[in-house]
Formats: sequence, structure tokens, C-alpha cells
Amino acid sequence: MNHEPTIVHRTATVEQRLDAIQSALDERGMGISALVDELSHKAQEEWLPHNGARVVARAWVDAEFRARLLANGRDAVAELGLTLPKHHRHLVVLENAPLVHNVICCTLCSCTAFTLIGLPPDWYKDLPYRSRVVRESRTVLREMGLDLPPEVELRVWDTTADTRYMVLPEQPPHTAGWPEERLAGVVTRDSLIGVARL
Repeated sequence: MNHEPTIVHRTATVEQRLDAIQSALDERGMGISALVDELSHKAQEEWLPHNGARVVARAWVDAEFRARLLANGRDAVAELGLTLPKHHRHLVVLENAPLVHNVICCTLCSCTAFTLIGLPPDWYKDLPYRSRVVRESRTVLREMGLDLPPEVELRVWDTTADTRYMVLPEQPPHTAGWPEERLAGVVTRDSLIGVARL
């Protein structure tokens, strides 16, 4: 009869593994904890959909800014003090119209213009959205609550290594004449991605 103790190997949780890696890197002087804290702060306090909403509101009230935004999104958002990471070399702003609707995705992973749109929502990162929105665009949007009439042309844009997209939604008619701050309040993250209309 074997009386040796049974050894139980427990698998560490993802959080425990991340903490262990972070501690090991900190011990080697790499300052990872400070970097994680900084990124967490930016994600929660700076990289918000309100940034993109400000851009949209300005485009709705200022035709010259709108033209600059559509010509060179990166330079135009910089006018509002908004920046993109260096590797986001291009920001293409896609203008919706009564008969044209744009939607963005990242079929490879989950890239967005996160400093303007905020971190991608879970559904944006999921394989079903990433793969199906390209092949079954109308069906996916309908499932998400946006049923576009058949006469509306639907354009799907897939991010690349250096190009990010943001949708410029149509301004709701009832908001004509509103000040920019109030206009920004009606713009949603989903409308900046193109899975919703305002």
C-alpha cells in the first residue's frame, strides 16, 4: 500500500500569473507596475468615447473643420488637443450620409482609434463580430439593433497596422442649432464604430 502524500498541482489564475510576471519584471528594475498604473489611468480617465464625441460635435457645427477632418483626421483632431499613438499613422474619418453607412472592425484582433473611441468593447473583440461583420454586415448590425433599409449602402472598413478609422455619424435633425457641448452628449461609442445611428 502506497502511503506517499498526493501532490496537487493547482493552476494559477490569469490574475495571479500576471501579478507574478509583473513582480518579476519590477524586481529586474523594469518599472512595469508604474507603466501598468499609467495605462490604467489613461484607459479610465483619458481614452474615452467623449473625445470622439467632441470631434463629431465640432464637425457638425464647423464646416471647415469637417473638411479638414475628412482630409486628414490625425491633424484635425490635434487641433482639439487630441493625440493618437505614433503607430496610428493615419486616422480616416468615415462620413455617414442618408444612403451610406460605415462600420469599422478589426478582423485580425481588436484595433481601434482608442484615444478617441475608448477601449474596444468586448463584443468588438469577439471572433463572431470580427469575422461576421465583413461577410454578413446587415445581419450582424440587425442583431445589434440597427436595421438599415436595403437602399442604404453599407461599407465595412478593416483597420490595418498603421490606419485607424472613426465614423462621423449623421447629425440628428432635432439637434440643429445646439451648442457643441450638448451635441457631444448625444454621440455614442457605438455610433463612432458604426453599429448604431443617432
